[in-house]
Amino acid sequence: MRVEVVGASGVRLGVRLGGREDAPALVFVHGWAQSARAWQAQFDDPALCEHFRLIAVDLRGHGTSRIPDGVRGGFDDPAVWAADLAAVLDLAGAGAVLVGWSYGGLVITDYLRTHGTHGLAGLAFVGAITEIGRGRPGGRVGPAMARALPGALSDDLDVALPALITLAEGMTAKPVPGAVAQGLLGASLSVPPSVRAALFRRDVDSADVLAALDVPTLVVHGTDDAVVDVTAGEYAAGKIPGAFARWLPGVGHVPFVESAREFGTALGRFAGQATG
Repeated sequence: MRVEVVGASGVRLGVRLGGREDAPALVFVHGWAQSARAWQAQFDDPALCEHFRLIAVDLRGHGTSRIPDGVRGGFDDPAVWAADLAAVLDLAGAGAVLVGWSYGGLVITDYLRTHGTHGLAGLAFVGAITEIGRGRPGGRVGPAMARALPGALSDDLDVALPALITLAEGMTAKPVPGAVAQGLLGASLSVPPSVRAALFRRDVDSADVLAALDVPTLVVHGTDDAVVDVTAGEYAAGKIPGAFARWLPGVGHVPFVESAREFGTALGRFAGQATG
């Protein structure tokens, strides 16, 4: 089932719903140039669907969500990201667990910087960045992302396409079905190049935000992540008081696809304890 919520500046955001409507919510926030479809394995997970309400948002300018008017579109404003996510959390209700993958981790820190943890039961950072900008340890990228930039931001297809293919190929360390790999590439191509570029025009330090967290937090990161370096996950885990860290050997940037069963079990156990 799909619905829409209204985010900052009236931008309509597409939201996918699954699981039990009367259960605590898991709110999934996808990564750069992706979409809510990335979480398909979790929406297909019988245990997660039995115990939780699943909510996955398409970030502004991604998937089914609208592209904001104006040159900047709010992509460089933490308050805009915070308002967008607040609209989704209004739908989820109190006691939700926020799950952020890749750039989604940064969106979550934007929300926390503005609203704190009030009403949240827990947080999960999955192959995530929590900072962005030159020299920021919480945003350190891996070799696949480094090779893809700046070409992946270009509006010239001859430049962007090989860069995005390189990135898609580097997302996984384990074999995944061809349809899944092509879906990741297709999601990136569906995001306008102006949006892909705008998300990088930021400089964010989240050390104080992470250190102030007071809800249960899970950090999951594949040791072979070539998009977001594992040290970014280590940085977050080291800053967050009492963080639970789960390092997945031989897994790349999409642990919820490459090791879907293990990921689902870990997330379900963590969220069950956080919301119980």
